[in-house]
Amino acid sequence: MKTINCKGHLIDLEVPKVMGILNLTPDSFFDGGKYNSEKEAIQHTEKMLNEGADFIDIGAYSSRPGAKNISEKEELQRILPVIQFILKEFPEILISVDTFRSEVARKCIEAGACMINDISGGNLDKEMFNTVAELQVPYILMHMPGTPQTMQKMTKYNDVTKDLIYYFSKKLAQLRDLGVNDIILDAGFGFGKTLDQNYELLKNLDLFKTLDLPILTGVSRKSMLYKLLDITPEDALNATSIVNTIALIKGTHILRVHDVKQAVESVKILQKIK
Repeated sequence: MKTINCKGHLIDLEVPKVMGILNLTPDSFFDGGKYNSEKEAIQHTEKMLNEGADFIDIGAYSSRPGAKNISEKEELQRILPVIQFILKEFPEILISVDTFRSEVARKCIEAGACMINDISGGNLDKEMFNTVAELQVPYILMHMPGTPQTMQKMTKYNDVTKDLIYYFSKKLAQLRDLGVNDIILDAGFGFGKTLDQNYELLKNLDLFKTLDLPILTGVSRKSMLYKLLDITPEDALNATSIVNTIALIKGTHILRVHDVKQAVESVKILQKIK
């Protein structure tokens, strides 16, 4: 049985969960700048919760390819007030903080978030693993070569699936040595992968079950969908639902999405035929 402990609540991931995205960045590829005011952030969070989101993933640093780098101070100024007023409005909410900086992660957990979503897998802040071990919160370990600014120049693999499984095995050994209990794996679709590599990973996603940990998949409206179909991110909801469904069939435990309602429907339909 796959479970994680969030704020003392044991969450069973045998029935897949949905993580709604709340971007606080002005330049994200799909919804940049939409939820930067308190009112807009609360309204969007409420909508996602009403549609069935189990977690809300809040990020203040845009990780799209070539995105602008911002300081730790600016990231904290964007994210901390939002966590505080959202928790005031929705005290039972489970917030994941999307950051690769250990100090941002620490302050957000202290403010009431309960999970850390690190796109860099600890590579961009050497203190991240120690911080996660100290805080004892669930940690989403994602694969990304380089930085958001350089990752798309770093797409050379011997075998993308085997290379990622080896990468995760090494990282897991480090985290286990530090006493980190709840680890979730994210292959990092779109992060330092070509279009073909993304689909190879999707095809082989069930092979990551060998690591015996929960799997998170985040493909929502990404370029692997809209570039293949020659459409825009705005038109990629149907493609997102299709790939989310494939990911669920392949063993995904958490879907990270912009569109919660459709992801929840995918989960319900697949649970019904199981």
